[in-house]
Amino acid sequence: MKLIMSIVHSDDAGRLVDALTRSGYRATTISTTGGFLRQGNATIFCGTDDAQVPHVLRLIQENCKTRTQFVNPLPPVMEPGEMYMPTPVDVQVGGATVFVLDVVQFQHF
Repeated sequence: MKLIMSIVHSDDAGRLVDALTRSGYRATTISTTGGFLRQGNATIFCGTDDAQVPHVLRLIQENCKTRTQFVNPLPPVMEPGEMYMPTPVDVQVGGATVFVLDVVQFQHF
């Protein structure tokens, strides 16, 4: 048995959970915040048999797309009197970061 933990953009989370449940998987979603952009993410947990892992990964890939977003970088540490003019930069957001973990023991009470 495997536990698939995927960290996805909050815009993609609902679509992914819908796709997982339509395919017969159970999923748990936890709202999380990313460290770089400080934006909303969702961490989705899905337990499944080893043979179903490729199908779950395919659903994640189909429902979690990367997109480009303009962001203002955080200002550097500056000395008094220095001037900082932020220039927006393109960054890719979205997609999914996925961990597939072995489940040593599973119990349902």
